[in-house]
Amino acid sequence: MAKENQSIVTEFILQGLSSQPRTQAVLFLVFLLFYLLTIVGNIMVIAVIRADYQLQSPMYFFLANLSFLDICYVSSNIPQMLVNLLTKKGTISFSRCAAQMYFSLAFGMTECFLLGVMAYDRYMAICHPLLYTTVMNRKACIHMVMASWASSLLSSTVVNSLTLHLPFCGPHTLNHYFCEVPAVLALACADTALLELVIFIFSILIACIPFLLIIISYAYILSTILKMQSVHVKSKAFSTCGCHLIVVTIFYGTAICMYMNPKSRSPQDRGKVIAVFYTIVTPTLNPLIYSLRIKDMKRALRRAMNRPKCLFI
Repeated sequence: MAKENQSIVTEFILQGLSSQPRTQAVLFLVFLLFYLLTIVGNIMVIAVIRADYQLQSPMYFFLANLSFLDICYVSSNIPQMLVNLLTKKGTISFSRCAAQMYFSLAFGMTECFLLGVMAYDRYMAICHPLLYTTVMNRKACIHMVMASWASSLLSSTVVNSLTLHLPFCGPHTLNHYFCEVPAVLALACADTALLELVIFIFSILIACIPFLLIIISYAYILSTILKMQSVHVKSKAFSTCGCHLIVVTIFYGTAICMYMNPKSRSPQDRGKVIAVFYTIVTPTLNPLIYSLRIKDMKRALRRAMNRPKCLFI
């Protein structure tokens, strides 16, 4: 009977962030602005890094990949949300929901790995400068990025396959603004204890291990910076590390709160607000944080504005 009920699921209804028409209109404008800022800001970061020869270093290679990832991340959920706010239908087909759940989870996992890799890059640059160019060579950097993507896509495949094979007997109303594993899992009419355990294990492996790498890296970085004599070098080190720590705090803090507890014992509305931060706010803030706080990026942006054609070469 469960399988029969599961087979007739053709769409889900997304409750969104509000059911009030005026609030929905405001949310549409706000999230459209966030989406445009994210796309434009991250494309600008990628273009500036690619065009400026002074930014051809591992740190900016990872930053360009992070910007590309953020574009993919917001594009996996915001367009559908904008359509639902505009049409006020709030429905999404089962296949679209499955695709959205897969890609949003995969992109989120990849961001976890990339932030960990970026912390390791800063550790090597500051704590082992003589070995930096040898260890963090072009080939190694590409392999790190490829490993981040591959492991995330594979992990998302496992989690989503298990989730989508559960029976959904109704109602098919998701208390969320996009299809996310914890929200879809809450609609299953079967024992989800095993899947919750799987999600918890993946949360440990994909979120907490890179987070632990970040903490260890910055413990060594802080110890090294405090021993430096040059105020200028200290300032530059704190500048690049400070940007990364701000992004890590916003993204990891909110993501861990959500995925370390799939059933979300906290109120669902609170869960939706948490999701807004790591799926929408963080990708929008990333280019602003890195562009405004890192002096090399600011200088490159000024050079790009003086020579606008270089962005399109």
